[in-house]
Amino acid sequence: MNNLLFDFIVDIEKKTVFVNREFDAELPLVWDAFTKKEILDQWWAPKPWESRTKIMDFKVGGKRLYAMVGPEGQEHYSVQEYTSITPKTNFKYLNAFADKDGNPNLPGSDWDLSFSEKDGITTVNITIFNESRERMEQQIEMGFQGGFTMTLNYLAEMLAKS
Repeated sequence: MNNLLFDFIVDIEKKTVFVNREFDAELPLVWDAFTKKEILDQWWAPKPWESRTKIMDFKVGGKRLYAMVGPEGQEHYSVQEYTSITPKTNFKYLNAFADKDGNPNLPGSDWDLSFSEKDGITTVNITIFNESRERMEQQIEMGFQGGFTMTLNYLAEMLAKS
């Protein structure tokens, strides 16, 4: 199905990115793809980069510390601190660049991911609020839109094979 919804809206004034994406897969499968490190690491990086999760404790107050690892072995760490989890429906986290020990480089961004399913198609609505306009502009300049689009496409391909 190539007619699946995929919106990527950048609102610089509101310091917010809105991503709405449909996947041709049932909700439990899509939820697991976003919440289990062994699945996340298969798609959470734009090629030729890889995602490598060092720590993942998916619970309120828990965190995921991971590195984006480049083809020459360079590592760029980020930390996600989970602030709210409603199983199979929604989770929220604070995301920030970090050092290898998980110390955040603030300001960060607040991610809010909502999941719903209709007729075997799961919709994920992602709202990313940046604490500073400068950080948001830096992310956009670093190719966030293209990179995140690529990773969500990998996920769609992976789910299609499941």
